[in-house]
Amino acid sequence: MTDLSRADLARYVDHTLLKADATPADVAALANEARELGVYAICVSPSALPVETPLGGALVATVCGFPSGKHKSAIKAAEAQQSVRDGADEVDMVIDIGALKAGNARRVEADIRAVREAVRDSVLKVIIESAALTDDEIVTACKAAEAAGADFVKTSTGFHPEGGASVHAVEIMKQTVGDRLGIKASGGIRDYATAIAMIDAGATRLGLSGTKAVLDGCPS
Repeated sequence: MTDLSRADLARYVDHTLLKADATPADVAALANEARELGVYAICVSPSALPVETPLGGALVATVCGFPSGKHKSAIKAAEAQQSVRDGADEVDMVIDIGALKAGNARRVEADIRAVREAVRDSVLKVIIESAALTDDEIVTACKAAEAAGADFVKTSTGFHPEGGASVHAVEIMKQTVGDRLGIKASGGIRDYATAIAMIDAGATRLGLSGTKAVLDGCPS
């Protein structure tokens, strides 16, 4: 098992606040905590941009087509583009899960590509909602994301009733994309052991809302 220091683990983390009732004060508190914890990035809703509170070097990520993915591609692209204009460094987009499950991988790829072309110079993460997919569907989604030019594949929104990240899903994602894309595990990661298990399975980024509790579990 990988053994990471608190500071090293923090550099894997997108410190996340995507609750519908999050206030500007909540976002400011998230930013202050991000600075104290030394995380890689914060992840907030598009309406929370721009983030005015200094982040101490952390990047800003946001979401697109969230949480259902059932938006027209042009709307997703416009949303992503506006978010970048408002200061987002990274965009986490949700695919159309229904299109994938219907066997329409081309539509999924085209959807991702529309966002990719709208934010060419920004990091694009593709949320595949892995808990709602079969193993074969996870592979198909990852291949579509890679073909469309994404930088990362990401397990989950954290809002789907089927659940969040799993070691099994991350392992399949890693087997599919290798080192060519990053892998973000997100949803339901609430302690140090689970975070490390995701990293050991291949995750290169973690989406956490309870970041401090996870970091407090570090042995060093």
